[in-house]
Amino acid sequence: MRYSNQENDVVEIVNDGFLKIFKALPTFNPPHTNLEASLKGWMKRIMINTAIDHLRRNKNQFLVAEMAESHLDKAEVGESPIASMTYKEILAVIQRLSPVYRIVFNLYVMDGFKHEEIAAQLHISVGASKSNLAKARANIKKMLKEAVTYYEQKVV
Repeated sequence: MRYSNQENDVVEIVNDGFLKIFKALPTFNPPHTNLEASLKGWMKRIMINTAIDHLRRNKNQFLVAEMAESHLDKAEVGESPIASMTYKEILAVIQRLSPVYRIVFNLYVMDGFKHEEIAAQLHISVGASKSNLAKARANIKKMLKEAVTYYEQKVV
């Protein structure tokens, strides 16, 4: 659900991902002594790649924009509104992002990919990856401010 907000797409991605996993299971070679952790990591990578492949197939072209490095500053340090949100609330905010911002945000923030890995995976420049992450963060920040304002008006 982090990569698509369309339930039909999510079902298709999960089905395709498990089909790939079951087909490739005989060739699985655990890189670590902890078999469970190796299997989880391997399956996670297949599912992420399947989601990206699906989005690439169905969205002929990613919307990519470059942004100056000066605009890529991190958010201010302090208490984050996300700290008090549930997983479902966070997921709902992420799903409101445009597809390309959502993909880059998920890969970087949720799945721990580096910008170089994201750029290679999505066939974009490292700068475009950083730019899209910055824009995703800005959009999330804006959505959270709007939600807080709405809540404050409703309570008062």
